[in-house]
Amino acid sequence: MESLPQILIADDHVIFADGLRLMLEKRYAVVGTVADGRALITEAVRLKPEVIVVDVGMPLLNGLDAAERVREHLPRVKLVFLTMQDNPNLAAAALELGSAAFVLKHSAGSELLLAIEKVLHGECYVTPKLRPADWAVQKTRAQQYSKHLTPRQRDIVQMCAEGRAIKEIAGHLKLSEKTVEFHKHHIMETFNLKSNADLVLFALKERLISLDPNPLQQNPLS
Repeated sequence: MESLPQILIADDHVIFADGLRLMLEKRYAVVGTVADGRALITEAVRLKPEVIVVDVGMPLLNGLDAAERVREHLPRVKLVFLTMQDNPNLAAAALELGSAAFVLKHSAGSELLLAIEKVLHGECYVTPKLRPADWAVQKTRAQQYSKHLTPRQRDIVQMCAEGRAIKEIAGHLKLSEKTVEFHKHHIMETFNLKSNADLVLFALKERLISLDPNPLQQNPLS
């Protein structure tokens, strides 16, 4: 009997993730679910799934950055990004990671299944709503997606904007509290941020965090 493709789900909305699991288990082997970007990296390396279905807006580390780091360990893993953000620049940045798909959370479940099949066959997929007439502009769009922060700076900006304490951030990143404070101070000076409110707005602009509504209110993947 042919084994089913293995899928790992990453989404911080537990009920949404449970719904995804129930839907996908009819066709695939769901090997696990995780609720933040750092757990995604750990579990992906441990489980080695063929496909990761990942929410872009996750705590501790957003889905796009987490997926990029997973690819360093699992270069052949296929990625399907789910998001409420109908942003073509974000979609283009996702496709820069190789065999990947970009699906909106309020899309029908059939579209998600189509996207998974596409990436399993080495193809890319973008929800029709976001597909530009000419994807030759893809690289230009992707470059607009926040490349001027280092990975470490992106980590610290996201967690600070989420309201996490310096001690907690230091623990997650395995740094000293003084090092985290130094990075935060350097970021705020470099980008002329005067307050924590400015830092939150900066994180929103960089799409490290989002103000997405709860996807459960959008009748997702019905």
